[in-house]
Amino acid sequence: MAAVSYDYADETVIVTGGSSGIGRAVARRFGAAGATVVVADVRDEPKRDGAPTHEAIREAGGHATFVETDVSDPGEVRSVVEAAREFGGVDVMVNNAGIYRGAPLLDADAETFDRVYGVNVRGVFAGMQAAARDMLDRGEPGSIVNTASISSELAQPGHAMYDASKGAIMMLTRVAALELAEHGVRVNAVAPGPVDTDIGSGDTSESETDVIDVGKSAPMGRSASPEEVAGSYLFLASDDASYVTGHLLYVDGGYAVY
Repeated sequence: MAAVSYDYADETVIVTGGSSGIGRAVARRFGAAGATVVVADVRDEPKRDGAPTHEAIREAGGHATFVETDVSDPGEVRSVVEAAREFGGVDVMVNNAGIYRGAPLLDADAETFDRVYGVNVRGVFAGMQAAARDMLDRGEPGSIVNTASISSELAQPGHAMYDASKGAIMMLTRVAALELAEHGVRVNAVAPGPVDTDIGSGDTSESETDVIDVGKSAPMGRSASPEEVAGSYLFLASDDASYVTGHLLYVDGGYAVY
């Protein structure tokens, strides 16, 4: 099967939650495509074996740096975007950081709800806002890609906090796409299905995991690897998607079909 390649030379890409999971795979794909990658996460070490993402990109001949970032703090998100100015300013903003907390509605507490929303929703809101302002200030409209989920539209028992946060990301993506279209900034989201990551273990910022449990499996019969999901981010940020905005791209092995 044919392989697709992209050229992001001379472009700067921020990936939040880029130390592990989907974010790590996305950052490495952008690095391999020639971009300067700014990895933003609460820690630089990946949850699984391997060098930190920015070091792995450098070892492969690319350009990358790491900025410790808690995306629930808008000031820290703005600092990451400001750090990208050292490389010319952000061209692609990937708002990928997220956490998962599961509990039945009657057992969920407000503190945990606020924590999930703080990372998953406020982090995306702050990332879109800071990146868009930077793009407009420089007169260089770029692309924003958020990590949503099949949970954005699919209700799951015990997932009230997580599903609500992912639904909010879907609507933030659509509203931002409407408001920023006149400025030439495209805003889209990737909606992964079951993916083999470690989002559920520890309060760290990364992306989607195999937390889906509604009595069925993906038609393809397996979870995706993070690398299988990463290419969709490069597509949405590329000129091949120049007329695509406000779109939720499912990468779910057919999960949402039935």
